[in-house]
Formats: sequence, C-alpha cells, structure tokens
Amino acid sequence: MITDSPRESCGIFGIFAPGEDVARTTFFGLYALQHRGQESAGIATSDGKGLRVRTGMGLVAQVFVEDDLADLNRGHIAIGHTRYSTTGSSRIANAQPLVVESDLGTLALAQNGNVVNASALRTQMEPSYKFYSTTDAEVIAQVIASSFGYSWEDKILRAIPRLQGAFSLVLLTRESLIGVRDPLGIRPLCLGRLNGGWVLASESCALDTVGAQFLREVEPGEIVVIDQRGVRSTMGTVSEQRSLCVFEFIYFARPDSLINGRLLYLARQEMGAQLAREYPVEADLVIAVPDSAIPAGIGYAKESGIPFSEGLIKNRYIGRTFIQPDQRMREMGVQLKFNPRMEALYGKRLVVLDDSIVRGTTTPRVVSLLRKAGASEIHMRISAPPIRYPCFFGVDMATRAELIAYRKTVDEIARFIGATSLGYLSLEGLVKSVGLPSEDFCLACFTGRYPIPVQLEMDKLVMERP
Repeated sequence: MITDSPRESCGIFGIFAPGEDVARTTFFGLYALQHRGQESAGIATSDGKGLRVRTGMGLVAQVFVEDDLADLNRGHIAIGHTRYSTTGSSRIANAQPLVVESDLGTLALAQNGNVVNASALRTQMEPSYKFYSTTDAEVIAQVIASSFGYSWEDKILRAIPRLQGAFSLVLLTRESLIGVRDPLGIRPLCLGRLNGGWVLASESCALDTVGAQFLREVEPGEIVVIDQRGVRSTMGTVSEQRSLCVFEFIYFARPDSLINGRLLYLARQEMGAQLAREYPVEADLVIAVPDSAIPAGIGYAKESGIPFSEGLIKNRYIGRTFIQPDQRMREMGVQLKFNPRMEALYGKRLVVLDDSIVRGTTTPRVVSLLRKAGASEIHMRISAPPIRYPCFFGVDMATRAELIAYRKTVDEIARFIGATSLGYLSLEGLVKSVGLPSEDFCLACFTGRYPIPVQLEMDKLVMERP
C-alpha cells in the first residue's frame, strides 16, 4: 500500500443474535472495518456446543467465499477480525481470531491494540505453554485462559491488571460474546442492538452497515458479557485517566463513525477550518489527498473562501495485493494510486490538505506529481501536529529516528518535500477542533508524554519485526 500515514492495527466485530445469519453479518461488519487492517481476516462462530474458525491472508472479500460463510453459519454467536500487523509479523499463524483452551473450555479472541508488556508475560508463561504465533493477542488470550476463576468474567477480571497498554477485545466462548476495553480506553469499542440481538464493533460505521442501532460506547475498563440472559456489565480495573488515541479522530476511524459523541466528519472539517485560520495563504484552489483528508480540505475551503475541487483522482482498486509491481512500477510510486487533473491544476496556486507526514516518503512524490501537472505553487497543510515520537499502543508509526519531524524543522521539511510552504495544525487547534478536553486523549506521538511508562530507547515494542 502506498501511504505515509500512520497505520492502525485492527478492526474487531462481534454478534450474539439467535436466529440471525451471524457469519454473514460478521463478514459485512468486517467489510465496513476494512480500513483498519488489510493483511488478514478471520471469523469464529459458536452454536453453543463448539467453535468453528476460518482465517486467511488478505482482504475480507479475498479470505471468505460463500462456502466458508455457510459452514460458519451453524451458530448464533460470532466474532471477527481484520488485521494490520504491528506486534507480530504478517503471516497466517498470526491471523485472528486466535483460539486457546482452558479449564472452562475453548476461548476465541480478537484484539485491537498493543500490550506493551506482552514480551515479559510471554517469557513468564513459555515454560508451561507453547505459543503458536508471535502476537500479543495470543499472550492476552493465554493470560485470560490461565487465570483463576469459576467464570470467564472472573478470569478476565483477574487478567486485566496484568495487561499494560491498549486492548479492545471481543471474546467468544461456547455460550457467550464478551467485549473488553482497557482501563485507559486507548482503542474504541461500541455496543449496538440488532433485531433482538447484540453487536460489538470497533466503530459505529460497522453497526450502520449491518443495520444495528448504536446504543453506546463500551467504557474504559468495562467488561460486557452477552448471553441468553441478555447483557450485563462489570467494571474491571478503573482508571481516572482517559487516553483515547487522537488519531482515531484525525485518520483511523471512518468519517461517518461516531466516537465520544462526535461525528468524525465534522471534527475533520473543523480541523481544516482551524488550519485556514492558523495558516492562511493566497491561492486559487484547495484540494485534498484522497480520501482521508477530504473533510479537512472542505473545511479549509469553507473557512478561507478558496474554492475546493478534486485535484487528485484516486484509483480505488489499488490496495493490498499479492501481485507485486515490477521495479518500474514501484518507482512510479504514487502514480499507481493517484492521477492529477491537469486541466484543473495547470497554473494554479494550490492549498493541499493531508492528514499527516510520518516518514516523509510519500509527500514529496505527491508534490512532484502536482508540479508535473502544472501547479505554480503548492502550499501543504497538515491536519495534525508534527509527529515526533513513536507509538507503542498499536499504531505502526515508524521509529523515532525515522520520523521526519523529529529530524527536521518545519522549514526543512517544506524544502525536503518541495512545497512552497508547509503548515501543521497546532496541538491547541487539534484539541479545539475535536471539541473534547485534551486530558481525554493520548497525544504522546506529538508530545512524548505517554499515558503509561514505555522504554523510548526501544525502536519498537515487538516480539518479532514484520
């Protein structure tokens, strides 16, 4: 995938709905969450007697065919997962849901996030348990399965204090669907209602896709157990601190999702408007790097009075593929993904909106593409502050040495990417645009202040480099 934006780790989905086609519903729920991960996908189902699991490498539509869904659809409970690898390499053994055994029976687990002490926990358990994957998800599953308890709820309550970091989970047992969110609430998880059944998902857009009604978000530290008796909630480890990843608002989540009561499309529009206030410029046209920066581009245009237009046409069939481009096509880079509208751009002074610059590998190519299309000026505007610190909580955001904003000043970055000018949204402007208190968010990639202690000298907190 040709991108320089941060990449999120996973999308998760779960359903408890007797009488419904739970496998097919999960398939479409994962389809709506495909933007959160494109390397592997999987679905596990239960009929109250046993579990069935199907996982594979690639996009959701590549992994599952009609026969798979028919075989999985012998039950009334299901969980699903679509993955981008941050902890653990991209291979079939790391595809989720993962299945483990315990004294209470079989447990399937799908995770979004990254547990920063997974390596230490794995070392503790290796003498008594053989690990089959290199992911922290299997560590989490085994911590839960091996914890003492007369119910899954008891086991989870004892396991959560041992886990440090980000983890939104959906768990499948023979008889129940369980949702868990870490005490800091770093990764999102929401609850919905579907024809008498219940649905859990990373984002509300997945509920909309399957026709479920959004009820509420799962609270940080909350355990939601869904079975034949209905829904019951237990608060596990409680933290006064809240640390939702702010990049859910900037980039990760779909713009039609609702998080913390805010529609992301409107928040991203306001980021663009705030950029226009902070970095005004005389220009002829506002464009955005599709698709994630489009709401911010529209917001900038409305606030500045400069017309907005599509300047880059995206090839929407470019994505994860097992067919690798040859050397000539690799060198073409962004031309595989974007085609400039030369008739609209020639001779124009452009304001170009994008959501982030991480390593600085893609942005120079975008600027070059626009120059070749005849743009006379290119004023880059980024709807996030400069990223100067890596993420340890489930986002693939490069090592600190690779982050261009750690190594260069804003003026140096502007020269490096070939832009006429460059403006990043201020941290204060970002928080104002989101419309929620700054203390509700993890802002560590901008500030270096992490919600839990991490070892910054480590390049990556992984057990195996992808």
